[in-house]
Amino acid sequence: MTLVNRVRRFSVGLAASAIVAIASPVSAQEISDAHLKAARDAVAAINATDMYDTILPQAAAALKAELIQKNPDLQAVITSTVDQTALKLAGRRTDLEKEAALAYARVFSAEDLNNIATFYTSPTGQKLLQDGPIVSREVAKAAEIWQRGIARDLAEASGKELAAQVKDVQAPATDGSQAPAPATDGSGTPAPETPAPAPAN
Repeated sequence: MTLVNRVRRFSVGLAASAIVAIASPVSAQEISDAHLKAARDAVAAINATDMYDTILPQAAAALKAELIQKNPDLQAVITSTVDQTALKLAGRRTDLEKEAALAYARVFSAEDLNNIATFYTSPTGQKLLQDGPIVSREVAKAAEIWQRGIARDLAEASGKELAAQVKDVQAPATDGSQAPAPATDGSGTPAPETPAPAPAN
């Protein structure tokens, strides 16, 4: 298989993976330009697509590693070619921004989106974006500690309650319904029964 064919084959696989990961059908509902602009502003304000910044660099790195492994003698030309091609494709990032804006516009009204953008561009909103992940990690730690504590206390309290209920069930009856123990002669031997008196003649 030639180098060109291998590049094409690998690129098709990457493209298919990317389509499955980020593509979504465009809604038939008409979205006004003003609504879409509000959505774009909200997407930018909350950094909604920042997590996808590494998609193209990672795809380029994976492609270079694959091709260099099969053609180590062409490492320099492979690296240069893939990097230049990746730079040409960088402009297509706007396609993702548009799809993200459409996704938000389908769910939020223009007013909602404007409010979102206003808040997240404010100092408080910026602080939430910056420090929110730190707070989330702290909450996760607290929840883990709380989970262990609540599970421990549940087990202990349930164990005590079950022990008390089992003890009550197994305790002897004390309402007088139990038959009295037979009388003894003092040595532990049951005393002989006293005969009933003979009937009078």
